Amino acid sequence: DAIAVVGMACRFPGAEDLARFAELLWAGRSAIGAVPAERAALLHGAALRHGGFLTGVDLFDAEFFRITRREADGVDPQQRLFLEVAWEALEHAGIAATALAGTRTGVFAGVHARDYAELHGGPPDSVGPHWSTGVDASYVAGRLSYFLGLHGPSMAVDTACSSSLAALHLACQSLRAGESTLAIAGGGKLLLAPRLSVFLGKAGALSPSGACRAFDARADGMVQGEGCGVVVLARLSDARRRGDRVLATIRASAINHDGASGGLTVPSPRAQADLYRLAVERAGIEAHALDYLEAHGTGTRLGDPVELEGIARVYGAAGRE
Repeated sequence: DAIAVVGMACRFPGAEDLARFAELLWAGRSAIGAVPAERAALLHGAALRHGGFLTGVDLFDAEFFRITRREADGVDPQQRLFLEVAWEALEHAGIAATALAGTRTGVFAGVHARDYAELHGGPPDSVGPHWSTGVDASYVAGRLSYFLGLHGPSMAVDTACSSSLAALHLACQSLRAGESTLAIAGGGKLLLAPRLSVFLGKAGALSPSGACRAFDARADGMVQGEGCGVVVLARLSDARRRGDRVLATIRASAINHDGASGGLTVPSPRAQADLYRLAVERAGIEAHALDYLEAHGTGTRLGDPVELEGIARVYGAAGRE
């Protein structure tokens, strides 16, 4: 059974909702800018000149989500962001969030950044009663399940750059297995501490020009960004039976690892091509029939050629021969 996308919501730089995001894309505008003044102290020494930043990440309606003010002060803003966007996605799907209590609704959240934990890494005696539930990644998903009273799987997924896509894959698998009757999947990221940016800068991964020019001879690195995206998923047969609005369908998904390559962070064109073949095989379609492909597109001289080679092996002229 295909998986139906019945609701979605987002919070991206320059786009606070789906409509504004669509406007930004159609207009071809860039949401990349300088580090906001209010983040300068947090990101001091990060060598981060440009990025895509959200506004108002310190704002949160704790009372609405039944969180005390004392606890809310220690809650990772990524948790707050995921709660808000997930609620908006359910509204977009026309699903009353309060009606999901006791159902096998699963929550799958892609989480990679641990910036808030870094900011609160004081001495042991500074740890309060809400420290773990505030900064541990598992609570990004767990807090939503708790708030809505959900009985389905609830997990945070960290596979680095692919965390949200891996979470989406696991959500589809859970729906197909009957483990979940509905699934909320997505992920988010905020830039709140300097360490990750320092690492990326020293690794030569950040663009000094502040522009990610994927598959371009001028490519000089990636640009970090913030945001959150959430989709509400159901088996297509269930969505049709309930009369849900079907925004899109997921025919198949697949995940793998590059294995032993030129280095721990170096991709493998062979492994990536194998993954593409598996995905189209599961979907029951021909690779050359695809109209659109979203790439990782790191904008680096190492990653771009490898990714393009893997794509060409399956979707390009080589894949049709």
